[in-house]
Amino acid sequence: MTAPPAARHTLTAPTFARRFSSTPLGARSARHLALKQLHAWGIRYGSEESERAAVVVAELAANAVTHGRVPGRDFELRLSLPTGSLRIEITDTRAERLPPRPGTVRQARPLAEEGRGLLLVDALADRWEVQDRRPPGKTILAEIDLPRWLSLVRRLGVTAPGQVAVAVEE
Repeated sequence: MTAPPAARHTLTAPTFARRFSSTPLGARSARHLALKQLHAWGIRYGSEESERAAVVVAELAANAVTHGRVPGRDFELRLSLPTGSLRIEITDTRAERLPPRPGTVRQARPLAEEGRGLLLVDALADRWEVQDRRPPGKTILAEIDLPRWLSLVRRLGVTAPGQVAVAVEE
């Protein structure tokens, strides 16, 4: 007798995207709304994943405002839950100012007032990369692994606009 085929369930991987003004207030708002959204998805305030995400969003948003700002253009925050992780993407419209690639970030001088943001991202994200964007710009993508990803996505398993269906075999 053969075993029955694995059950297939369609789950949703929620996404959240929002544009913010390229100002310090916009960067603070991005961090605040990211934490609020993560909490709504079940990644509770104060959890390790929430704390790591807060710093990553804060640093990438601050970099978008400081180094990626083009007058009159916003930056975008996108959060999603691809298989097994939380993905954080910050997109700005400044293509000529690229950050160092992962693995090439260097320590800031001891008394330097800047230069530690990507070191924090490198330390707190499980993976990150810089992607070119067309029209001109760039996206910094960082991922934080979520050990409870499947239970989070199952709990959120409602298909709605802006969400992507993910097939999971058991």
